[in-house]
Amino acid sequence: MFKKLNYLSLFQFLSNVSDGVGAFRSREVIYMKEQSQLDFESGKDKDDNDGHYQASHPTSYLDTMLHIFRGNIGSGLLAMGDAFKNGGIIFSPIMTAIIGIICVHAQHLLLNCSEEMYRETKRPKPPGFADTVSLVFQYGPVRLRPLASTMRIMVNTFLCITQLGFCCIYIVFIGNNIKMICDQYGVEISLSVHMIIVIFPILLACMVRNLKYLTPFSTIANVLMAVGVGVVLYEAAQDLPSVDSRTYLAEWQQLPLYFGTAIYAFEGIGLVLPLKNEMRKPEQFQKPLGVLNVGMAAVGSVFISMGFLGYLKWGDDVAGSLTLNLPQGKVLSSVVQGLIALVMLLTYPLQFYVPICISWPGLRKRLSPNGLVAKELAYRAVIVMLTFIVAESIPELGLFISLVGAISSTALALMFPPLIQLVHEAHRNRLSAFLITKNCIIILLGVFIFTTGTYESMTAIVSFFRKGS
Repeated sequence: MFKKLNYLSLFQFLSNVSDGVGAFRSREVIYMKEQSQLDFESGKDKDDNDGHYQASHPTSYLDTMLHIFRGNIGSGLLAMGDAFKNGGIIFSPIMTAIIGIICVHAQHLLLNCSEEMYRETKRPKPPGFADTVSLVFQYGPVRLRPLASTMRIMVNTFLCITQLGFCCIYIVFIGNNIKMICDQYGVEISLSVHMIIVIFPILLACMVRNLKYLTPFSTIANVLMAVGVGVVLYEAAQDLPSVDSRTYLAEWQQLPLYFGTAIYAFEGIGLVLPLKNEMRKPEQFQKPLGVLNVGMAAVGSVFISMGFLGYLKWGDDVAGSLTLNLPQGKVLSSVVQGLIALVMLLTYPLQFYVPICISWPGLRKRLSPNGLVAKELAYRAVIVMLTFIVAESIPELGLFISLVGAISSTALALMFPPLIQLVHEAHRNRLSAFLITKNCIIILLGVFIFTTGTYESMTAIVSFFRKGS
């Protein structure tokens, strides 16, 4: 699910930085200094700024580890049961571990390229995701240099798609959980109506232009998410059936849906650059036992545990969010579903901030200077309503997550990092047969998941609508 930004990139999860950005999920976190944010809001942002800034308050090893957890534990985690259903009880844990290793390796590739471009270009601050990709092409082979601007646009486009996809998923997620609660108490309203009701508080929250005022909500969301995930894990571990009762390896048509959801959950690549740049000792981030490897190993273990227990417990009835499988009629279940829905509601404006930061500056330059604040608020409202329309159009949560993962998360997590390493090393005559083979395999895996995952997700969504009609 990330995510999910450059991206300008998404936001910082910050517990101890008063002027930073707080965020809950992602992959996609953006650290912006107070003055930088003021520049963005006042229209003074620079064209060469892709949203990553070094934080003014450096973090420790443990602080950064906590940010890794906060940035990767979200709606993707709660969808892992559905992912394992589409992969199989034996296949999925093994492949999830492999995907995790590949995604972390790709993150290392991006970090290495960013560090080298930082040194070579002597920039005042390390480049972010989109900036790194652009610089690699700009300082790469002569024939590829004209593609630098295009590659930046592509990365930013995928980042916007990813983040807005998260926002759409959140609307469906919130609506499903609220509907489950209301149904338990005899208030039976269609899912569409629930999503209509949800959009009003989301609209109000997204009118907040200053991230500083959203930071406290990040802290609240983190606490609520921890409680909710703990309860879901506890319920999933009760009275488990035999592993023999579940499918070991799903049919091949279902596997692309598994890959899409798994990539959605692991796609935290937008988070790594700002987190490393914010550390007091950045060299601790990429060591063998550094923050990235240790943190993602722990995150991967949680993903595998949640997916395995969720599918083993509920089998083919496992939902797109494990909160929807909690026993009905219990007060605890309703409380957890309400808490997680509130988490997503609080997180929406944080994820939403990234595509606004990417798209609004360019649009603003084409508008008259009169009433820019009102125009920005109107633009925000239009984008929120766009996510609402998409969410209403595809209300099947599990398929929606798989689709977003296949389309955008795959490109960001598996295709761009090995590509820029190949371009970077080619210009410096450091390509080897092993490096070419390894990176091409990763890129081809990304292309495979992108094409098959998108096709199967769309096919399943069409089938879902046909059954409904």
